[in-house]
Formats: sequence, structure tokens, C-alpha cells
Amino acid sequence: MQTHPGPPPFGMQLLPMGANAQKVFLAAASLQAHAFKAVMRYHIETLAFLKHRYEQDAKLADDLIAGSEFNDAFDIFSTFLQNAASEYATEAGKVVALTSRLASETASRVRKKAKTAVEDVVAKTVA
Repeated sequence: MQTHPGPPPFGMQLLPMGANAQKVFLAAASLQAHAFKAVMRYHIETLAFLKHRYEQDAKLADDLIAGSEFNDAFDIFSTFLQNAASEYATEAGKVVALTSRLASETASRVRKKAKTAVEDVVAKTVA
């Protein structure tokens, strides 16, 4: 069985992108790692918010038990709902900002990887 340790005979490569396959796979792995990191950021933000909301729910139960009159309960519950609505709106703003930042970072990474890949193909084509 004959093996060719160097480039294919006659100086021609079978596929011009073959030499860049490793870079393509590394770029794909980098993109997956970036996506995983983004999902983890979302989870961290969500869990921190839920922890705070559950603590507020427990406080509501304590406040309702401590109140002896209907008016107290109504005031406690209306204050709870106002705070909850405000916090949910704030959290939605945080998620939108996080999404925007992650989309910008991803676009920047993809642009850099694409530019590098094109430059490598051009350099190999010229050479």
C-alpha cells in the first residue's frame, strides 16, 4: 500500500477548504462554547430573580398572617402586586439587555472567524 506523506501529486489539493477544516471545527466548537456560556448567563439571571421572588412570596405569607384586619391584608397584597409588577418589568429589561449584548458578541466573533477563514483561503489560493 502506497502512502503520500506530503501534498497530493501534481501539487493540487482535492478540496481548497480541506486545509482549513481544523479551523472550521475549532470555530464551531468556539461558537458552541459561547452559546453554552450565554445559556448559563440566562440561567444565573433567572435563578437569582426567582430566588428573590420566592423570598418575597414567603414574606407576603408572613405579612398576611401577621395582619389582623381585612384592610391590612388588602394593603399588603396590593403593595406586593405593585412591587412584583415593577420587578418583573425590571427583569425583562435586564433580559433584553443581556440578549442584545450576547447577540453583539456572537456577531463579532462570527465576523472575526469568517474574516480569518477568507484571508486564509485567499492566501492559499494566491500561493
